[in-house]
Formats: sequence, C-alpha cells, structure tokens
Amino acid sequence: MTDNKKIIEQTKNWLSSVIVKYNICPFAGRELKRDSIRYSVLYQTDLQQCLLNLIDECNILNADKDIATTLLIYKDMFTEFDSYLNFLDTANALMVDMGYEGDYQLASFHPHYCFANAEADDAANYTNRSPYPMLHIIREASLEQALKDYLEPETIPENNISLTRKLGLKKMQAMLQACYDVKNNGK
Repeated sequence: MTDNKKIIEQTKNWLSSVIVKYNICPFAGRELKRDSIRYSVLYQTDLQQCLLNLIDECNILNADKDIATTLLIYKDMFTEFDSYLNFLDTANALMVDMGYEGDYQLASFHPHYCFANAEADDAANYTNRSPYPMLHIIREASLEQALKDYLEPETIPENNISLTRKLGLKKMQAMLQACYDVKNNGK
C-alpha cells in the first residue's frame, strides 16, 4: 500500500470509527457514505506551498460541485500544535484575502488539538484530534443547508464535550490510536 493510500485509509478509519460512529459531526456520515470527500495528502514542508495548496483545493471545489468537502492532510508539516495554530490563522486570513469568505470555511484537526483553557488530557479535545494535522474545507452553502435541517445545532459542541468526557480519555486515546491500523490487503 502506498503511503498516500495508507494515510487516506487511516483518515477514513478516524472518520468512520470516531467522527461518524459517535456522531461528533452529524453531517459527516452522509458525505462519507456518498464518497464525496476529497482527501489530499500533502508532503510539503514550506509554509508558502501549503498556502498555495489551500487555494488550489478551493479552486478544485469551485470546479467540481460533486466534491462536498476536502480534507487537506499535512503528513510532514505542523507536527507542533502551536505552529499549526499559527498556520490556521494565516490560512483563515488568506481565505478572506482571496475572496473565499462566505463560500468556504476551515475546520481544524490535529493529533495534539487542545482547546483554549482546556487541559491537554481533557477527553473533550478529541472532538478535534485526528491522525494527522489537517484542514477541512467546508462549503458554506452546504453547511447552512445541513444546519437548517438539524434540530438545535448549537448543542452539537456541548453534546460532543459531554460524550467524549463520558467515554473518557483512555477510550478516546485508544480510538484515535486504532485509526492507524490499516491492513495492507496485499497491495
């Protein structure tokens, strides 16, 4: 199995066994089932190139309406959470500068994600912990439509915090770790 395929499979494992299974994102299951998520594994270690990749992905989404959303997966960049947060700030500013505000928004995921004012070992951080640093490019129009059809969407974060704390740190750690187990299947 190539490195790209393995990373994508690990990411799909995470989506299906954590995010969808526990309804952390109530909208992800539909897109996972429809296979309308684009996965882009990036190996660049240059910040400028990572920003160019972000704009390229927005252009791909503009050109192909069948792609619901994109996950940009940074294999070799942003291993430190603080550097990732700096990149996220720059990426959000770039989205505004390029005129994508209102069209797309970014959601952030990282293996060491830690919410402001949270302890590093708070299980609630696992709502945004992923196998690799990644940006999720979300179509605003799709999100707005999904939120219209969802009863009390403002409760999603609270429900996720409650759920992950109920499951506990050890369970959340084990579930994330299990996402790395990808069978080679002879490929």
